[in-house]
Amino acid sequence: MQKYTRLATKDDLAEIMAIIGDAKVFLKKSGSTQWQNGYPNEESILDDIKNGDGYVLVVGDKVAGYTAAITGVDPHYLKIEGGSWSDNDDPYTTIHRICLSSNYQGQGLSRIFMSDIISLEYATGIRNFRVDTHRLNKPMQKLATSNGFEYRGIIQVDDEVDPDRLAYELNM
Repeated sequence: MQKYTRLATKDDLAEIMAIIGDAKVFLKKSGSTQWQNGYPNEESILDDIKNGDGYVLVVGDKVAGYTAAITGVDPHYLKIEGGSWSDNDDPYTTIHRICLSSNYQGQGLSRIFMSDIISLEYATGIRNFRVDTHRLNKPMQKLATSNGFEYRGIIQVDDEVDPDRLAYELNM
């Protein structure tokens, strides 16, 4: 079956929101507070799409995954505790909101999706990548390290219950 990654469009919104709903359920079951406060929502996804940062993984003719790849300074990444970024000088792309439909989990697609995003951004000249995740999100931690990301420390996000996030970086 054909698998590829492309820019998301507004026509993908319903499928993307269903995938995000699956991810919210998964995270809640794991005990994580990540994505349990109404974020990400349609507004954040539409912003990604409008800015050309939203991507979908397509399997056959179905949207199977979603992520945002945002190039530029992420304000949450300015302060890092218990470590440091390896490259604070060159531009970087932050990979946010990566998730798969529950119908496609366990097939190794998240690793393909992450690799696709890195390749697409690499083709634009980006050589540095960052991701963060909740300490209880073991699948995301594994996805990051299996794609060559290294743990760098703790950053903080807008989460009133548990703002700490494990931060990872890939330099190529």
